[in-house]
Amino acid sequence: MILSNEIVGNFKNYTIRKITFILLSIIFFSCNEKRSTESKIDLPIDIGQEKAKLRFLKEVEWPKAYKEQDTILLDRILGEDFQMITNNGEWSNKAKQLERIKKFAMNHDSFRYEIKRLEILQNNTAIIAGTGHIINDNKKSIYQSSNVLMKRNGVWKAVLSHVSGYTELE
Repeated sequence: MILSNEIVGNFKNYTIRKITFILLSIIFFSCNEKRSTESKIDLPIDIGQEKAKLRFLKEVEWPKAYKEQDTILLDRILGEDFQMITNNGEWSNKAKQLERIKKFAMNHDSFRYEIKRLEILQNNTAIIAGTGHIINDNKKSIYQSSNVLMKRNGVWKAVLSHVSGYTELE
């Protein structure tokens, strides 16, 4: 009887040690997997290169999409969750913006966007804010806008825009 209790006790200790080892292994590998995933998100980026991409997107591609009624380009720029607050305080979304450029071409003589703030945050988010300068029939207008973009799958996507202060100067 003593021998069988000793065998049972050893078996229990062995089983407890084995279960403990398995649990610790799972925890260890889970932590390593989490660190691996986090390091993919927080990889060092070339801030200068990313700012150049964002500057090109805001100063060249975005105006081009509206000017040329390029819904494919605008679709690439705007995230599926894109929302916009217009100068009139109305809310718009990606579908409405795509529909808008299909119907209405921007017919201004000249457009230039002056970036006054371009900042990349640690969580793959960027802020672009500045002034739009429009010339149409020798009349100058300006407006202010701010944009929030998120880098998703390696591509910057606009998720929020706000336009205000549209003013005709002459």
